Amino acid sequence: MSTPTLTGTPSELRPRRRLLRGLPWLVVRQHRTALSCLLGLTVLGALWIVYQRHELVQLLDAAGWPEKEVQHQVQETRGFSYVASLLSGLPLIVAVFIGAPLIAGDRENGTVQLVTTQSVTRRRWLIAKLAFAYTLALFSGLVISAAFTWWWEPHRSFFASKWIEGGIFDNTGPVLPASLLFLTAAGITIGVLLRRTVPAMVVTFFFMIAAGMVWDEIRIRLGSTQMVTYPLDGELPARLHDSYEVDRWVGNAKGDLFGWGSCAEATEQAQDACIKEKGIVNHVVEYLEPGQMAAMQWTGAGLLLAGTALLTAFVVWRVSRRPL
Repeated sequence: MSTPTLTGTPSELRPRRRLLRGLPWLVVRQHRTALSCLLGLTVLGALWIVYQRHELVQLLDAAGWPEKEVQHQVQETRGFSYVASLLSGLPLIVAVFIGAPLIAGDRENGTVQLVTTQSVTRRRWLIAKLAFAYTLALFSGLVISAAFTWWWEPHRSFFASKWIEGGIFDNTGPVLPASLLFLTAAGITIGVLLRRTVPAMVVTFFFMIAAGMVWDEIRIRLGSTQMVTYPLDGELPARLHDSYEVDRWVGNAKGDLFGWGSCAEATEQAQDACIKEKGIVNHVVEYLEPGQMAAMQWTGAGLLLAGTALLTAFVVWRVSRRPL
């Protein structure tokens, strides 16, 4: 009596096909909690922005906009405060909770020594880790930025914040994805240098505060300012209504400029005498036009991406040359 031979492989014995295999799958598996939390926050944030836009559109349609003038500001709604909190907290989450522990955690726990002894080179391990962090940061930034731009762009007149302010400029267009990449790279770099998770997270947090202060100064210098002159007793030109005022002076007919408070005297009579003495006849305003916003954003994004590239190159060099 012969024993039947199985010529086919039972379906239950066949290995499952995965989208990711090998080291990328291991990295995703290792950071699955951070991945799930950030993806969930991104999806919920985008859906909340979509809902807020839907509410605004319904409100404006009921009021007859754009045929009728409507007085409404988005900042007065509770929903915008939630969106603003999400937009301000997203870089913190990505940099502190994903970037800083990415390499420092593996070094502190000894995971990197284990992985690199299992037929995986140090560079392959590093590239897999960086690809995971950057992909996650880029995806989150693109989704949230696209949703917020979709909400703000056609309804910009209803937002109290000016286009140059961080709440708008930094969260629309390419700036948010580039910012998340840069801050992630900064967190990873700090983690590589400190080699400990908690200190790296703390230093990254304070680095973000300092970087935000520096960025506030850089932002208004990304565009080319223009000058406009109008009579001392004249009305503000229409072009300045949506523009960002960088500086303001008063001037005389010769073109000499004086500080805005040059003739801020205690009495009106003394003020008129000062104006007459200096021959002041007009206002001079230095400003940035809203039309420059796109160019300024791409310039800023380019600077952030250049910083990301430099920090990444340093991390690769440092990890490749120094002992684990």
